[in-house]
Amino acid sequence: MKNISNLWKKEDWLAVWIGFIVIAVACFAVLTGSFDFSAAKFGTWHWWENIEEKKNLAAQFTGEFWIKLLRTFLVTGILFGIGIKLQGEKITKFIPAYIVLFIICIVVRMISAEYTLKMYLEWAFWALLIGLLISNTVGTPEWLKPAIRTEFYIKTGLVIMGFSVLFSNIAKFGLYGLGIAWIVTPIVIIFMWWFGTKVLKIDNKPLVITLASATSVCGTSAAIATGAAAKAKKEDLSLAISISIIFTILMMVFEPMIIRACGMNQLMGGALIGGTVDSTGAVVLAGNALGEEAEQAAVLVKSIQNILIGFIAFFVAIFFATKVDKTGDTKVGAGEIWNRFPKFIIGFFVASLVASFIVLPLTDGATVKAINGILDQYKNWAFVLAFTSIGLDTNFKSLFKQMQGGKVLWLYIIGQLFNIALTLFAVWLLLSGVIFEVPVLDMFK
Repeated sequence: MKNISNLWKKEDWLAVWIGFIVIAVACFAVLTGSFDFSAAKFGTWHWWENIEEKKNLAAQFTGEFWIKLLRTFLVTGILFGIGIKLQGEKITKFIPAYIVLFIICIVVRMISAEYTLKMYLEWAFWALLIGLLISNTVGTPEWLKPAIRTEFYIKTGLVIMGFSVLFSNIAKFGLYGLGIAWIVTPIVIIFMWWFGTKVLKIDNKPLVITLASATSVCGTSAAIATGAAAKAKKEDLSLAISISIIFTILMMVFEPMIIRACGMNQLMGGALIGGTVDSTGAVVLAGNALGEEAEQAAVLVKSIQNILIGFIAFFVAIFFATKVDKTGDTKVGAGEIWNRFPKFIIGFFVASLVASFIVLPLTDGATVKAINGILDQYKNWAFVLAFTSIGLDTNFKSLFKQMQGGKVLWLYIIGQLFNIALTLFAVWLLLSGVIFEVPVLDMFK
């Protein structure tokens, strides 16, 4: 009975059910067209009116926007509130704290939509920054802490994100994408694990594997999933995400410049960007800087790479349960592995499989795109709630302690350089035309 009750009392499973509810309602709304389920989103705005046809911020606060914002608050607040209640905590303390947290997140999303800021920094950066500013200045009040549920928001967001990870992306780039994304990635993770634990001798192993995944896969999303599988602390996750965001900004700006200076063609340059720049949003911008073909190649490689998130989290959970966290001579059985395995990863896979092999074949790409347009915003709200919570729950002193004298920074730098070198070799091997036939441009149209 205890195992059965876990299905509605444990955070991991509750994240799965909440994610499935949001996905199901979004699918029903799009397929029937009977009601609007879209979440609130700030359009790109500028501090000055009529500059490059960007909207003034005040113009966005229409009646329709307020309705969407209220809907977003009610949907997320009610679902997470029920989840909190089922876990045996007081809903009366959660509600007022969640209202304030949601207001902070509105500010985060508003700032991150500003035209200039949006070009270089994603909302994850601003969520962390604003949360850190509050926690390290006035301090995070005790009454706000019932709503600071970082892992709950993260897990739910990843389940929703699973619907957008389509296995059909593999067919679009075939073995080329698999070679670049699926062979290089695990090698980089293994290298960074060895370099971090054996060469740099970093004691914090969950931090090492979390940073390795962020470097080799897709930044924040991979860090979140792997961190949960390795039972990383909030401080570990915050540090890994912060380092990833900082270097993502640098790579997004300078990598296209270097690629262009080297005379690399758009196909190869885009694939290199897709395999090395951490954030999916940054990949789009960096690829676009090279050209349309480069942008599409970069997105395809990154999309194929994103499919690995669930698999990597699964193997990390097994590895940490059987090797890293194992104590004494006691053999770790399947039951213990199951207890430690992050159940929300199952939700991630199921959502991906449903989208790839049920919804897409029965409808069409436009329908799936419309559903993902809704789900993407609910996922973003869940992640903004999570990253703001990380900031509110993190102190700068603890972050500096986690750096271990600069070892963590060196781990990222050396790991990323290795990742770039190995990805460049794979790109040359598969797309230069020296050994394999270069894929035709029609596949990108």
